[in-house]
Amino acid sequence: MPACAPVPTLRPDERADLLSLLAAAARPLADVVADFLTRFPRERRLRVGGALCFLLEDKKMLHPTGRLIAFAILHQSYSPQTANPYVPILLNAACDETSEKSERAFVQLLLTSSSGNNNNEVLNQSAVDYINGSVSASQALLPREQLEKQYCSNGVQSQHQISSFRAAAVRSAIPDPDVPQSCANSSESAISLPGSKQKSASDDRDSALAGLLHEKSGGRLGPQWIRPTPPRLPVLDGELQWLNPDNNHELLWDYSMCADTSRGAAIRDLIARALKGPLAPAQQEQVIVELAKDPKLVYYCGMTPQKLPDLVEHNPLIAVEVLSKLINSPDIAGYFEGLVHMDMSLHSMEVVNRLTTAVELPTEFVHEYITNCIQSCQSIKVCSSFDSFN
Repeated sequence: MPACAPVPTLRPDERADLLSLLAAAARPLADVVADFLTRFPRERRLRVGGALCFLLEDKKMLHPTGRLIAFAILHQSYSPQTANPYVPILLNAACDETSEKSERAFVQLLLTSSSGNNNNEVLNQSAVDYINGSVSASQALLPREQLEKQYCSNGVQSQHQISSFRAAAVRSAIPDPDVPQSCANSSESAISLPGSKQKSASDDRDSALAGLLHEKSGGRLGPQWIRPTPPRLPVLDGELQWLNPDNNHELLWDYSMCADTSRGAAIRDLIARALKGPLAPAQQEQVIVELAKDPKLVYYCGMTPQKLPDLVEHNPLIAVEVLSKLINSPDIAGYFEGLVHMDMSLHSMEVVNRLTTAVELPTEFVHEYITNCIQSCQSIKVCSSFDSFN
């Protein structure tokens, strides 16, 4: 299990089964291991093994008998023909001089007798019987080099080689310095809480372990591996370059939003009437005054180039006023086109005459209108002569 990896999350039933196995100090270790292999399928054993490694990091988490059970489970989880990922953990525990001799002797016995009968003999005992027995007292402890020589030759790295950044990581579960080691190793001590019944230390330990395994933030908190951004390669000749176009567009505010449209409605109504017949002098004056106050109303009065001939015939003064306000409109060419091709009359001539003095008309429009007037006059003269002849 990597040093900075989070503690694998177990299901509630798995947490309960694991804690019950760790508490089976009076059962033979072989039976506890067999029970573990039955309860946890193969695809879940690596996750449970990671949780056991987390519990073994601090000697106050588990009772000494529970630690022996945990080591036996880690060692027996994999067959001798399969590479055991927990061998570095077992090697480190077997050579930990701060641990009890019985624990170190037990782990070394597992490691050195995996191919003999001594392994079966130690697993046939319970964890309590092994700690109270005399086998560990008379066993000679092997140095780390001798143990590593046996397993590293098979491609298994030692704990120091695997966790080169272990010193930079901080454990998420920190032991309480106020709890003495003797109390942590004793299952007979009791804790008295005010206003509650007496509670055994083992029950308190089990609830604490269940809470630690329930949290997803367990394990070790390592520093982030910060790496600088690699430099860009130079752009070669003929190579396509990545372009980042500038999209700093300026927003344009529409000041006509939420404007008062009541005057526009009145103008639209008067223009609609002006297309059908002459307006009264007061109405004509109202249209001229409103357009003078707000020239933009001409764009909202409902006027189009197709309606211009009707407005010229019925209300030429209003037509002059509308065309003078639309002189800068992009649609003014359409209005001039409609004015040129409409039937020539005194009102159309009056409109064009007034426009020439009010605004600057395009030369092309003036020439085209004059040509149209000449053609219209010639047509009228020919028709009159034909009627006189008849």
